[in-house]
Amino acid sequence: MAPTDAPTDGLEPPKSVISNLTAWGTSAIPPMTLTTLIIALHARPFQPLPMLFTPLLVFSSYLTLAGFRIDGAGMTAAWSGIYVLLAARRRPASLRSKFLSLRGGVRGAAMGLGAANTVAGLYTYGTGDRKAEEEERREVNRWGVYKD
Repeated sequence: MAPTDAPTDGLEPPKSVISNLTAWGTSAIPPMTLTTLIIALHARPFQPLPMLFTPLLVFSSYLTLAGFRIDGAGMTAAWSGIYVLLAARRRPASLRSKFLSLRGGVRGAAMGLGAANTVAGLYTYGTGDRKAEEEERREVNRWGVYKD
């Protein structure tokens, strides 16, 4: 039998924390998930200030899908972090309504996801390679922007 490079047990080697942070930061799904949770929390009764975050997070998701992953990660980190800071200021009437209600669980999930988006986005934005990202956009040339 010839030796192979693949592991014999069929399992993938575990990913590092850094690669997980980069994958989370360059994904378009986390800002859209946070947008969904924000809408679920603040659409009824309508609260205008938190609802201002939803189009900004949708646009950061669009930037990521359009090939500007580093800038999308930075925008996601900024707006997710601001949302978490504003949401942390809220003081519910009782401890029970803060943690043990369905709304409290959704609020906790939104704040946790916002914090994760902030950490992953900051890491991705801080360590991103813009030249490699531009080369990748030129190779893909999704909308025919680059003529060379």
